[in-house]
Amino acid sequence: MTGSVPRLVVAAPSSGSGKTTVATGLMAAFAARGLAVSPHKVGPDYIDPGYHALATGRVGRNLDAYLCGPELVGPLFAHGARGCDLAVVEGVMGMYDGAAGEGELASTAHVAKLLRAPVVLVVDASSQSRSVAALVHGFASWDPQVRVGGVILNKVASDRHEALLREALDSAGVPVLGVLRRAAQVETPSRHLGLVPVAERGAAAVEAVAAMGAQVAAGCDLDALLGLARSAGALSCTAWDAAEVLGAAPPGPHRPEGPRPQSPDGLKRIAVAGGSAFTFSYAEHTELLTAAGAEVVVFDPLRDEQLPDGTAGLVIGGGFPEVYAAELSGNEPLRKAVADLAGSGAPVAAECAGLLYLGRELDGLPMCGVLDVTARMSERLTLGYRDAVAVSDSALAVAGTRMRGHEFHRTVVEPGAGAAPAWGVRGPERRVEGFVQQGVHASYLHTHWASLPGVARRFVERCRTS
Repeated sequence: MTGSVPRLVVAAPSSGSGKTTVATGLMAAFAARGLAVSPHKVGPDYIDPGYHALATGRVGRNLDAYLCGPELVGPLFAHGARGCDLAVVEGVMGMYDGAAGEGELASTAHVAKLLRAPVVLVVDASSQSRSVAALVHGFASWDPQVRVGGVILNKVASDRHEALLREALDSAGVPVLGVLRRAAQVETPSRHLGLVPVAERGAAAVEAVAAMGAQVAAGCDLDALLGLARSAGALSCTAWDAAEVLGAAPPGPHRPEGPRPQSPDGLKRIAVAGGSAFTFSYAEHTELLTAAGAEVVVFDPLRDEQLPDGTAGLVIGGGFPEVYAAELSGNEPLRKAVADLAGSGAPVAAECAGLLYLGRELDGLPMCGVLDVTARMSERLTLGYRDAVAVSDSALAVAGTRMRGHEFHRTVVEPGAGAAPAWGVRGPERRVEGFVQQGVHASYLHTHWASLPGVARRFVERCRTS
């Protein structure tokens, strides 16, 4: 039964404690034992799941109670963990940190409760000894519904330091399940939006994940951790299924013009940007597009000079186009192909990086010119969940459709919205943003289509009729 998959949630008192190292290391260590490990990440993070996928050989999946709603956390988990021996869920920020102003919503603790999963608390012990007991006791007792089943001590300096920590924790009633020393080989480089994605690091990322697995295997009690995972409570929910949810979703309106190009087998071909410049996407988007009747083909804007033959629609997700602006700009044939497709009225969905790519220029370098906007890097980080409503009818949604999203960027576009904006963003800063132009829907907002599967069906229908 999918709901009984053994599972652990890896949490920490704060960001920077070592959650990614420990979670990825656990995934790699258990996979090395021959277990099928399902990797998950709490929240909207796109980068950590890439490291999880390297460790397990499976797609890293996000569990976001804000974007998708608490009711979908269990079904999406069960979907990803189907057929696995173990699931490891990496938390986000501090264990009790959730969506701003929303209490526990979307926090690691919230997701652990929804999954009925035990928590392993990763503690950065580099600057403490006896105080670790008070810290762990506080986190373990704050919410009685959250079960902290063990602690992994990270960045321990020496055998003497370890002995002091263990002695202090004897009184806290939470077992020590692992002790990790500092190790340079497991560290992953960062830049303005977090870790450098796997796709950009190549062999170095593979080596780092292998080192994480070896360090965790040497420093942690894997048998005890597996036993803890097997103590997770049963889930009664049904696994999410793209075809089933699309069957229940109302079809979007479409126009009755003639069909767009098809692949040889009759499916509508939708090109999805990938490669090092566009690494931010949710696996469920592709699954929904496929279930809605599309053939999804990934292409690399850094290397491919043309869109896949027969492309009827285009999806350009998030990533780091600012890092690759020169290469993207230099691929003039593809920029023209994208502009021609958009000019034909074909549906184009662009999020964040995709918005920048469709603009006239990025940091002074020519882009596709589909939208009359300029983009540039900024010192200000724009970050946070957003509650949005569609302002204009588009290839994704009818005006008035409500959807939650997430912004995460250090760029600005001018102007910030077109004559037909994509979204009205509600909250302290009420504003409109994004662009709807012919078949193009472009916005800074990252959305999770599992929360509103009709978006995918409407997009594929527009491929048939635009």
